[in-house]
Amino acid sequence: MLTGPAEGANIEIERVQHMDRAITQLSDLLRRVVEAGASVGFLPGLSDEKANAYWNSVLSPDVHLLIASRADTIVGTVQIQFCTKANGIHRVEIAKLMTHPDFRRLGIARALMCQAETMARQYDKRLIVLDTRAGDSSNILYRSLGYEQVGVIPQYAMSANGLDATVIYYKLLAET
Repeated sequence: MLTGPAEGANIEIERVQHMDRAITQLSDLLRRVVEAGASVGFLPGLSDEKANAYWNSVLSPDVHLLIASRADTIVGTVQIQFCTKANGIHRVEIAKLMTHPDFRRLGIARALMCQAETMARQYDKRLIVLDTRAGDSSNILYRSLGYEQVGVIPQYAMSANGLDATVIYYKLLAET
């Protein structure tokens, strides 16, 4: 385990290093958040096969996957993607922050983000970048965690409702 429970939610966060035991639950989580309208790169109607294929492609030395679990059920996840370019080894990107629709508003996403920041610091990273759909509640979370908005790209991603803008954020990590 990497951290204690999210406040009041009895949630444990850990890093996934082997996908075998987690893939079914991660695929279910992905399908549920997509059906609930999340903008995480997929559209409603996501099949089991496509969800499984996605998760089977995630783990690599440059992508660290954190999961939040409650009573052995995965209720959230986030990825920390390490930049491999020579001029970017000081930064990471946050991707696919997801919380199960039945477990929202319990501090899970905040706990995952805090653990992602801790992990970035452990690897001596100085900059975190991320993007999220304009208007989503995630914008409030990121700003509350000290992320600075850089700008907005219109018509960035397709959704069930058409084309949506994305907001780009960054956070400089204090040197320790």
